[in-house]
Amino acid sequence: MNLKKGWTYELLVGLMILSITGVLSACAPKARPPKAVLDTPEHHVSNGYKLLKLGKIDDALREFTLAKELDPKSSGANLGLGLAWGYKREYEKGLKEIKLARKYAKTKQEKVDSYLGFMRLYIMGKERLHKEWLARTEDAFGKAHVLLPDAPGPYYYMGIAYKDAYMFDKAIPLFRKVLEINKQYVAEADREYGLIQKIQRAAPGTKIGKKIALIDKITRADMAALFIQELKIDRIFAKNEKFDTGYKAPSRKFVAERLVKTPPALDIQDHVLKADIEAVIRIGINGLQPFPDHTFKPDKIVTRAEYAMMIQDILIKITADEKLATKFIGTPSPFPDLRSDLPYYNAVMVCTTRGIMEANNLTTGEFDPLGPVSGADALLIIRKLRSEIEKSRI
Repeated sequence: MNLKKGWTYELLVGLMILSITGVLSACAPKARPPKAVLDTPEHHVSNGYKLLKLGKIDDALREFTLAKELDPKSSGANLGLGLAWGYKREYEKGLKEIKLARKYAKTKQEKVDSYLGFMRLYIMGKERLHKEWLARTEDAFGKAHVLLPDAPGPYYYMGIAYKDAYMFDKAIPLFRKVLEINKQYVAEADREYGLIQKIQRAAPGTKIGKKIALIDKITRADMAALFIQELKIDRIFAKNEKFDTGYKAPSRKFVAERLVKTPPALDIQDHVLKADIEAVIRIGINGLQPFPDHTFKPDKIVTRAEYAMMIQDILIKITADEKLATKFIGTPSPFPDLRSDLPYYNAVMVCTTRGIMEANNLTTGEFDPLGPVSGADALLIIRKLRSEIEKSRI
């Protein structure tokens, strides 16, 4: 009787297990059959990453989705989907997919890649995660490092995280480690390493300066903030009595007193850098005045030629040297891409002969007058300008 009961119990348990397994199997996504020779998870994942690099996020999503349809447990497909959703700022969806990538990872490399995915997603969503993002990134880096200590990816993205957190001293050795490993991310790490070295030389003294240092192309609003926050141009001019006398450079039509009376720009009322912009407008720096239609155009990208003209104007006001405005007119140009009859030629020469600015391409000697100014370059130039101002007061 006991044996019969035991047999009946075991039979029931077995049936229950089979039933649960059947239900789970029915719920699990089924892989679709391939429709072409290249309709494989590997091919779609490869295409997806190529599209991500090109910024074609929706197309990448399609490729990763096709890969997942063929193999629902593809770690690469889920990782790609997670990153793609991150680029679209759909962080919850991205996190869900990367968790699946970690779950289905079979090799150490796949596991490291999944932790790398977490790191990249945390960096993308740092504004949403606030203070937690860096700690989470460090945690994922630690787990990846334990698995494969010589994998360059985690070092590179941990360096990016520290750079974005303005912790430049911590970022430098990580990028250097990528260069030592010399496998992947070498070009990217070399570029970031050079950028941070430039930022450190520029030594931004304010939080806004550090933030602007990471920008590829600064705007007129950024420039105003740098002049006020980093150069403290308003304080410099406040100590310079000659600036308040109505001094007029030969190349300018407006005097400082008239610029002060210019109505406030109509397009800066809700701008986060409004105070800095208004301060610059009051000073009247050539190149940063409001336009004739009473707009400041705060988001307009500053060119290298425009930056040179601003610096020339500041030097003229500080030194009261009227000859600076025409000093190089009629001289031959040392730059292959800069004609001597251009309106900003004299300003470029004033800046380059004093070592404040230099050729943008040291190999070809081109100045690139219409090219943008990076935040790091803008800060480094401001540091050199500050040194030049101090010399003029000795």
